[in-house]
Amino acid sequence: MDNTNPKRKSLVLQKTLFLLAAFSGVTRAEDAPELLSVQKIWDRGRWNGTTDLIRFQDRWWCSFREANSHAGGMGKARIIVSATGNEWTSAALLSEPGLDLRDPHLSIMPDGRLMCILAATRWGTDANNSWDGKSQALTRSPRVSFSHDGSNWTTPQKVLAEDHWLWRVTWHEGVGYCMSKLGEGRDPRRLMLYTTTDGLDWKWICEPRLPDNTWNGSETTLRFLPDHTLIALTRPHWIGTSRPPYQDWQWTRFASHQPGSRHGDIGGPNFLHLPDGSLWGSGRLYGTRKRTVLARMTPTSYEPVFDLPSGGDNSYPGMVWHDGLLWMSYYSGHEGQVSIYFAKLRLPLLEP
Repeated sequence: MDNTNPKRKSLVLQKTLFLLAAFSGVTRAEDAPELLSVQKIWDRGRWNGTTDLIRFQDRWWCSFREANSHAGGMGKARIIVSATGNEWTSAALLSEPGLDLRDPHLSIMPDGRLMCILAATRWGTDANNSWDGKSQALTRSPRVSFSHDGSNWTTPQKVLAEDHWLWRVTWHEGVGYCMSKLGEGRDPRRLMLYTTTDGLDWKWICEPRLPDNTWNGSETTLRFLPDHTLIALTRPHWIGTSRPPYQDWQWTRFASHQPGSRHGDIGGPNFLHLPDGSLWGSGRLYGTRKRTVLARMTPTSYEPVFDLPSGGDNSYPGMVWHDGLLWMSYYSGHEGQVSIYFAKLRLPLLEP
């Protein structure tokens, strides 16, 4: 590298300042994300939430749970589609009698099919699968469904054992990686790393142990860096890193988390590794109020820098990098009814 070149020296300085800003949490106006548009795209259920977003066959696909409330009942997984992001129509509705299908996440398999992974939850023993707002689920287990076109889906099929909850699948070199949280309540709650090549058979890799054993792993999104490092963003306040074969993990607690409280914790974590090498995360931030945030990330830090229009019951975003912009789905109750939103943002990026 020729560091005597003035243009290259300037670029190196800009990148250094960018990273220093990320670590310090200081955000200048020119470094802040810019919200280009946001619109409500679905409100037909009494409660609509826990989203995911993907580009498939040159169209937008958004998945979410449609139900009567945040938990309980017979929640269904709705999948809607749009060519431009402006007009949306329903493409599919996945359900299972007597169960609450939750947190549908979409991914594209190596063979080109769409896969939707869900959690089938039983809350109560009555015919309505009722939930009293306090008790934990009686049991849950993962379901998978597949589609060649996004509209016609296979019957959801159970995988793994009871009490597992596969969260979001990330594919890397033909293999799908996913963290499952095993068990109910705050203790014990355990993380399990699994891999798959077909979505039906799952291979156990390891059980990452977090430093805080009072609340072990929960919702986790995994992403890969170009050097094959695997990064985990884990509720409530952890970032993990691991190298092949991904059996040993190092964990960092968010600096923004305040020990002894939920302030600075996140729910529904998601993040992306962008072409310029930067990491951007999102989720529900707990603090004086719950809100959906966008955060600068590194393999050891998570610093919220931007609030999306949100409030009440909200967050659980889908994130897609497309045409040089960040596109997001999320849910929010800030306008009354808990509904699905679609946002487009411009991010401050490192120069190539």
